[in-house]
Amino acid sequence: MKENFSYKFQFTQDDVIKFADASGDRNPVHLDKEYAKNTIFKRTILHGFLGGSIFSKVFGTINPGFGTIYLNQTMAFYKPMFTMVEYTATFNVIEVYKEKNRALVKTEIRDLENNLIIGGEALIQHESIK
Repeated sequence: MKENFSYKFQFTQDDVIKFADASGDRNPVHLDKEYAKNTIFKRTILHGFLGGSIFSKVFGTINPGFGTIYLNQTMAFYKPMFTMVEYTATFNVIEVYKEKNRALVKTEIRDLENNLIIGGEALIQHESIK
């Protein structure tokens, strides 16, 4: 597992619709442009957990990858996320628990202006963590 890793990504409105269908969260702030115009955001926003799902994607498929066991994740939502905006997810190992092949990882999502959007920590387990 790489101790410091970053991953650039963005979501489409189609991703938001699919997440709404899968989760059942059909709040109009995510789906209805006219409704969203009258909110504090002035446009539709991503579901917070859709944004945070990037952590699961990276852990499970990229770093450390297949075989990762996701044990815990904390998340704080600081700013809204929008479709078709590039974000960077960063992963920084805080502590390694060698005896159980586990790592505590600081997880963040930032926008292009380096504003913190989502922050938290994850506890993962993988055979490569030593």
